[in-house]
Amino acid sequence: MQIFQQCSGINAIMFYAPLLFSTLGFGSDASLYSAVLTGAVNVPSTLVSIYFVDKVGRRVLLLEAGVQMFFSQLVIAIVLGIKVTDHSNNLSKGFAVLVVVMVCTYVAAFAWSWGPLGWLIPSEIFPLETRSAGQSVTVCVNLLFTFIIAQAFLLMLCHFKFGIFIFFSLWVLVMTLFVMFLLPETKNVPIEEMREMVWKKHWFWARFMDDQDVTGKKSNNR
Repeated sequence: MQIFQQCSGINAIMFYAPLLFSTLGFGSDASLYSAVLTGAVNVPSTLVSIYFVDKVGRRVLLLEAGVQMFFSQLVIAIVLGIKVTDHSNNLSKGFAVLVVVMVCTYVAAFAWSWGPLGWLIPSEIFPLETRSAGQSVTVCVNLLFTFIIAQAFLLMLCHFKFGIFIFFSLWVLVMTLFVMFLLPETKNVPIEEMREMVWKKHWFWARFMDDQDVTGKKSNNR
């Protein structure tokens, strides 16, 4: 979950947003307006996740957001690709507005899905006995891939140009397929019963489950 969260392209969107605002004529204030607008979209969208996560479930939010994020990045890539091929110095205002709308659409989808749920779901799936260690690994993986993406972004941008958004949109597609086929629903499942109610009944993960409890003792010896 943490690897996918960082490979969703959120950093590419956030890094590129000030440039898009600059093309709209905000000039030296582009970074400020970018931060204000993306923040204004981010906060209420996170509240959407808080309200719906236990009503519709984790999978529904992740799948819907995956579609929204995929097409948002695809539209951004197409628009920027047109700009590159016409050799103009700036996006036309119509295209720039479209890209900014797509950026906001992407940020909203991320804020009610992979942003908060990337932390919520790992906290639910670990058994109580190993939860602290599991969460430590979760945070470690998140920081590691945040560092990798941050270091690689400029190099990727120079080589891929607008293709960087296609690259991340393909990651979003992989993430969505992962959720569709491999991520079980954990809504309203107590942590103590996660193993029996979720993992042992899942079509794929059940094969990795045995009859041992988390202390390593056989169930029939209890």
